[in-house]
Amino acid sequence: MSTQTTSGLAIETAGLVKTFGETRAVDGVDLAVPAGTVYGVLGPNGAGKTTTVKMLATLLRPDGGEAHVFGHDVVREADEVRGRVSLTGQYASVDEDLTGTENLVLLGRLLGHGKQAARERSAQLLEAFGLTEAAGKQVKHYSGGMRRRIDIAASILNTPDLLFLDEPTTGLDPRSRNQVWEIIRAVVAQGTTVMLTTQYLDEADQLASRIAVIDHGRVIAEGTKGELKASVGAGSVHLRLRDPAQRDLAAELLVRALDAHVQPEPDPVALTARLSAAASNDTAAEQAARALNELARAGVTVDNFSLGQPSLDEVFLALTGHGTGEADDADDRKDEVPA
Repeated sequence: MSTQTTSGLAIETAGLVKTFGETRAVDGVDLAVPAGTVYGVLGPNGAGKTTTVKMLATLLRPDGGEAHVFGHDVVREADEVRGRVSLTGQYASVDEDLTGTENLVLLGRLLGHGKQAARERSAQLLEAFGLTEAAGKQVKHYSGGMRRRIDIAASILNTPDLLFLDEPTTGLDPRSRNQVWEIIRAVVAQGTTVMLTTQYLDEADQLASRIAVIDHGRVIAEGTKGELKASVGAGSVHLRLRDPAQRDLAAELLVRALDAHVQPEPDPVALTARLSAAASNDTAAEQAARALNELARAGVTVDNFSLGQPSLDEVFLALTGHGTGEADDADDRKDEVPA
């Protein structure tokens, strides 16, 4: 089955809305997701990410707007959409009392595979996901990383055209997260489109070709990683001072020299200044050099200095005014409404 549409898009939405009582969980979301890519949906808990995914996967009916998956309307052509997508949610969907093999064979049979074909596909996926040795163990004895891998394996028993991964690495240790990332890359290399929701900025930076930033149910920015980073400045200057008592003076001098926002870091001797592309005709390097000269003339000793493109952390903070882990109580409840 071809994953392409005439527009080359796996997902198109226009003004997508979902409300729960007085809460507007999704508030006019517009998306255009290219086929054959990883598309990141980045936002804090309660931003509306999961609700958006549930509507696209036909688990929730939109209250307004339109959504199409490979050209099929998610309301009028829900069966066609379901035949082309798979969803791995935030929590394991497999049966914890069954073994890895039993879970995959059972799901394979439900999907229409014969008994032998289901066993062969199960063994193939368990090997590919590094779970062969654990195949005969009950899933309740799996580690968090192993549960996420068996969950994703279950999602691709029949290779979907579009795979929704809703915060797939939440709570995992760094090694397990890297394993899941490699699986995602392998799935996309086989031609599947992946929509990845995450609140981890480094995850979106590592995997996604394009990223939509969602906050309070709205898309507040969208683009490639480079475009998003360029939208908030030409670069960032990171400084470590020798004397923490000089940090206030250094911040004042940086603001004056760069006409830039200066952010104190948790480290008492560290500062970050975000350069604005429109602030002057100088390059970022020239602006940074001028600032260092100002600090030296004022007797401020800089032990370490670096100049780089803004991080996604800085992009998100600049766009929303808060970090990805922050949301008020009402927002926290938005994505917890059951399908």
